[in-house]
Amino acid sequence: MPLLLLDLDNTLVDRDAAFRFATTDLLATHGLPATDLDWVLELDASGYRPRGVVARGLLDRYPMLAPPLVQGFLDNGAADAVTLAASTRTALRHATALGWTPVIVTNGRVRQQEKKIQVSGLDREVAGWVISEGVGAAKPDAGIFARAAEVVGARLADGGWVVGDSARADIGGAQAIGYPSVWLPLGRIWPAELEYQPTRTADNVSAAIHLVLDNARVG
Repeated sequence: MPLLLLDLDNTLVDRDAAFRFATTDLLATHGLPATDLDWVLELDASGYRPRGVVARGLLDRYPMLAPPLVQGFLDNGAADAVTLAASTRTALRHATALGWTPVIVTNGRVRQQEKKIQVSGLDREVAGWVISEGVGAAKPDAGIFARAAEVVGARLADGGWVVGDSARADIGGAQAIGYPSVWLPLGRIWPAELEYQPTRTADNVSAAIHLVLDNARVG
């Protein structure tokens, strides 16, 4: 059965929307300026900035916040607010029914990423998942994709596709393992310095999964 290797943040779930929601609540709860929302979002950089750097930035700007509160916000804020779109759930079930094996491949911390998977209900819609902290390898390293295959009793040689929003981590990972890919631009342009390209692009993960199903032979 072919593998459908899927990114988590801003692919299967809208991590940025969840973080925005959590940040709005944090500012309101502690009487902080609502106009600081954009500053916090920029500091967060869609989750790509190291959490220690974000924590220090928040504590410097808001010394009235206790460090454990800030750490709890970074650990659980977005994770508590993520949701799974009905269209994504339907697409995953359709792919599974057609013989594909959906597996989440995500960089990040085990505790935080597993909470997102469970809160959103993705744990009931995919065959398994791997998280970089837990396997000692991070995208785009081929090793994390090999572990993703292993956790569902498969091999990369079985074939498949990679779907994700990161040009370097996801599409670069697909390049590393020789898989075709679907990139979610999310309003961005492809980085000109990269020598590889995605096989296809899509506006959202549901459309991406349907592209895979339409453009790849199962069996």
